[in-house]
Amino acid sequence: MTALGAGLTGCEDELATGGAGSTPPPRTASPEDGKGTEDGKAPAPLWTKSTSAQTYGDNDELVAVDGVVIASGDPLAALDGATGAERWSLPGGAVPGAPLLLGAGGSTLYLASGKYDGNVIGYAPASGKETWRSHLGKEYRQPRPVAVDGTQVYVIAEILEADGSSRTNVIAALNSSTGKLAWKEQRDLGTEQNGVHAAVQGRYLVYTDFKKNLTVRDTATGKQVWTQKTTKTSYGPFVVHQDLVIVPQGQRLQAFALSDGSEKWSVEAEQFTTFREPTILDDVLYIADSGRTLRAVEPRTGKKVWQSTALQDAGAQVPRQFVRVGSTLYGATDLDKQGGVHAIDAKTGALRWTFNDESGDFHSWLVATDGKHVFALHGKKLHALPG
Repeated sequence: MTALGAGLTGCEDELATGGAGSTPPPRTASPEDGKGTEDGKAPAPLWTKSTSAQTYGDNDELVAVDGVVIASGDPLAALDGATGAERWSLPGGAVPGAPLLLGAGGSTLYLASGKYDGNVIGYAPASGKETWRSHLGKEYRQPRPVAVDGTQVYVIAEILEADGSSRTNVIAALNSSTGKLAWKEQRDLGTEQNGVHAAVQGRYLVYTDFKKNLTVRDTATGKQVWTQKTTKTSYGPFVVHQDLVIVPQGQRLQAFALSDGSEKWSVEAEQFTTFREPTILDDVLYIADSGRTLRAVEPRTGKKVWQSTALQDAGAQVPRQFVRVGSTLYGATDLDKQGGVHAIDAKTGALRWTFNDESGDFHSWLVATDGKHVFALHGKKLHALPG
């Protein structure tokens, strides 16, 4: 991807020309800190449960908070993190493909209404009780929350025409205390309400979409700060760190200033390889590429912390989502016989073990953690691994 300069380029959002697998029974004692068994194999799950999960591979379709783990599905069910027992269930609770967004401190779970009635609803994760509700207006169809901060919930919704069709959409901010509309801004003709990934950092709301747009808005007013075209379509999440937004763009990983879109640093992968989705954990950016190289990067400067070919050496699948517990980095892959959930030494990038339920399910793996356990979702099977 070539440098995009100051980033004040063009209009915002311009229209661009399981199977029958088996799971080993839990052991009475499991290895700690991701070390695996004595023979180097993955530890057995603490528990495995069948769920109502309906996921599409986005990182925000599985969350662990307040002692429960929740996978997007119908009914939306919260399972006890320690035992796998169901804590609560909500029929029609989640819209397939819409994110499960946690508010500040994990106190509220924000969802697009599964009844498709235009509501955005907040629930207490531990109990499933409704704590907040907002409605953007009858002239908008099915607002979906895309980001949340300490004061506002940000949604995107279709703008309805008189005949019930829609050609445009709106991005809006809802007050997370009162549910009242704080601001709304119409996006450009040709943009879509789906395929948006968003994040909030201070006064900046940042999002990408399938139309190769990288856009930043002011969280107080909704006004566009800057937008620019990316050279590659961003199908997955990006990350923000301090005053930077960091976006994988094919062979390059680029960091732009949130204030004006100027490029601050970039990292280039080997020829013919592309970067996957990045994750920042404990102030370190972790990212893999299609050549099976795993990198740990200092997100402020782009400098290498370490670079590992352990995945390539083992013929292992490339992870696309990461969580960390202690000294172990857990990476979830797409479906592959050499994939699943990799346990990786967070200090060196060495591969410790890989957990795979051997189900052959076509869904991507998803991971989440409560700091004690690692929850691995594969299709409708949810496994709790020792952290």
